[in-house]
Amino acid sequence: MQPLGPDSLTWRFFGDNRALLAGPRAGILQLMLPSLGQGVMEHSVFFSDTFGRLKRSAGPILNTVYGGSEAARTGKRVRDYHVNIKGDMPGGERYHALDPETYFWAHATFLDHLIYSTETFMRPLTDAEKQRIYEESKTWYAMYGVSDRAMPEDWPAFQVYWKRMLNERLSAHKSATYSVGYAKKGLPRPRQIPEGAWKVLSLPLNAVARFLTVGGLPPEARDVLGLRWSRADERRYQRFAELVRSLGDLWSVLPDVVKYSAPARKAFRRDGRPAPLPRP
Repeated sequence: MQPLGPDSLTWRFFGDNRALLAGPRAGILQLMLPSLGQGVMEHSVFFSDTFGRLKRSAGPILNTVYGGSEAARTGKRVRDYHVNIKGDMPGGERYHALDPETYFWAHATFLDHLIYSTETFMRPLTDAEKQRIYEESKTWYAMYGVSDRAMPEDWPAFQVYWKRMLNERLSAHKSATYSVGYAKKGLPRPRQIPEGAWKVLSLPLNAVARFLTVGGLPPEARDVLGLRWSRADERRYQRFAELVRSLGDLWSVLPDVVKYSAPARKAFRRDGRPAPLPRP
């Protein structure tokens, strides 16, 4: 199967840095699936090196989209990182990171993040565009060389799957509650910043981190994790999103180093930029 290229909507939107405004939506939702959260808790350095782990994971995932002829090789390396991530759940049942249902859930959260961040901070998507992105996600998922038996057939079926997962399968696993701890208690002080300076800096940083993290989660996830979010919070979040969308014309003239992730910029130089899209 040929990897994704400049003719795909995924190329256009996934590496756009405005997607960062959705916060750690994908990562938190991943950890709320008990089998995936357990694997991270028992086999990852997530707890001791949270930001380092996220940084190391982001590059390979982006390169399964933007890697061109190397995308499948990168995807299989990502898959092979998970071969030995297995063990027992607290209830005694076995888990394995390469179980098709578990592995697809991780991919599903990236697909959701792509669509959510695009519609929230970039532009609306038509139903046809969402279906197209979903079909592209099948190509993306094929780069991993993992069974696709858990993948819904089309975009409407994926929406049913997504609602079922949010309403029936997710939990406040220890890995997930740890991942949102800073949204409740504040960010940890970096060692290189003096305590006095951090007391001043942490106030706005904690407010922004909580706003983007909690605001970027589905309401079902907020409820499970016990994250407070008022109607006033939601109104502020929607006004912020509307402001970001309204600056799209200004965003379009900024240099690529500002607008896109490094893997996306490298792919654009190698294979060409996506063609302009008509306004929806």
